[in-house]
Amino acid sequence: MLSLVTVAAVPEHRCEILEHDVNKTYTQLNETSLGVHIPRLQSGRFDSCSLINTTTNATYKCDSWVFDHTYYGSSRAIEWEFVCDQRWMGAVAQSAYMFGVFTGAVWLGNLADKVGRKPVFCWSAVLQVILGVGVAFTPEYISFLIIRYLYGIFGSAGSYIPGFVLTMELVGPSKRSMCGVAFQAAFALGIMLVAGWGSIIKDRQLLQIIYGCHALVLCGHFWLMDESPRWLWANGRTTEAVRIISRALKMNKSSVTITPEDYTGKAAKEQRTKNDQAGVLDLFKTPNLRNKTLNIMLCWFANSLVYYGLSLSTGSMKGNPYLVLFVMGLVELPSYVVTVYLMDRLGRRSLTSFEMIAGGICCIIAANLAEGPVSTGFVFAGKFLIASSFAIVYNYSAELFPTVIRNSAMGLGAMCARTSGALTPLITLLDSFDPKMPAIIFAVIALISGFLVTFLPETLDKAMPQTIEDGEKFGAGDTCFTAICAKGATADDEDENQKTEMEEQPLKS
Repeated sequence: MLSLVTVAAVPEHRCEILEHDVNKTYTQLNETSLGVHIPRLQSGRFDSCSLINTTTNATYKCDSWVFDHTYYGSSRAIEWEFVCDQRWMGAVAQSAYMFGVFTGAVWLGNLADKVGRKPVFCWSAVLQVILGVGVAFTPEYISFLIIRYLYGIFGSAGSYIPGFVLTMELVGPSKRSMCGVAFQAAFALGIMLVAGWGSIIKDRQLLQIIYGCHALVLCGHFWLMDESPRWLWANGRTTEAVRIISRALKMNKSSVTITPEDYTGKAAKEQRTKNDQAGVLDLFKTPNLRNKTLNIMLCWFANSLVYYGLSLSTGSMKGNPYLVLFVMGLVELPSYVVTVYLMDRLGRRSLTSFEMIAGGICCIIAANLAEGPVSTGFVFAGKFLIASSFAIVYNYSAELFPTVIRNSAMGLGAMCARTSGALTPLITLLDSFDPKMPAIIFAVIALISGFLVTFLPETLDKAMPQTIEDGEKFGAGDTCFTAICAKGATADDEDENQKTEMEEQPLKS
């Protein structure tokens, strides 16, 4: 999605002034010259959508624009003029990709639980290359939207989510935080790479081809990656699961040995019939799973809304847009380091809640400050916090739900995230009514979700549930408030025990 920040960037622009802009070339004019031809808005800025008739002094909407090419040689927005009354076209192009991810999250998430993580991941990688390169050559807007939609299905939904689930299922509880957050850190590096390539390559077509070819790296996983042993075990394919684990133990030079015959045909096989039909609907059939699912859905929605809202705001921030985008990615890296350190000490629940609430407050403060370094600082602080909470939500979701529907649950969460991601560009259009409105909307939703997260169970150092029954029992009755009360009761019991021991101790003469 963020590739459009460079490939379809909207640079500084204004209405074409025929007597100054020869051959539609953007000419730097002083305020006096601009004031003759262009009216000012109430904010004091020059209107980029209107001209003044110098004969009648009447104001009218223009139908031709010139763009500042200081940072952008070409872009879809320049070619198709995503400005003024056509500004919605750029927002819809952003949303089309996210609606594709929405579709893929439902369809491919469920498919990955049925046929396995690896086939969905690998086939999506191939299609990602084809669509990523193909979208560079689309000649008109509608076909561009269609390919962007398909690109979304097999991009984030097809490769990212199954890849993350596979990563989490390959490691034990002690390594889940590190591996899960490291997986997210690659996303931040990707943002920095998008900015780096954009600053070097000024032709939008070549730039998109380069972006699309990055997916070639994923295709190599067909030979490098095994299927998830957890998924194989849960689906009765115990022989394959044991074989992969045995090979992993051998490669890691572990002293642990397992005998395949001791595991083949055990409990997982008995669970196969019971779990064969497990799918998205099972997340809503029982009360505990249903409450966790609805809560985590809102959490995904809120994190994505704020994350992409802040990321897409780079185009409106002052300075070199590539540098701003690069710093937006860079600021995430320390947040992941802090996340890894704190997740295994404070837990998932309290850290996620705090960061979402604090991130929402940063959005509100930034929206009410004048443009400048202080406002930018709060935007970066908000990005730091939301990037961290978003990374935790990936881990948290994988740990909350059972293996047989884990990818479906992750897909449902991703679906909610991409719904808000698709709405984000449209919400940003509301700045036409009030520049503060988008940030306030982002913040309020983050604050509400941050509070509701306190009602989710803690998963720190807990074994991941395997079956539907495990998932329903997991964390029942465990909320932030019951945990605090339990700690208080434990402390009171300890004080009472100490008091009793002192009372029973005989006095020394």
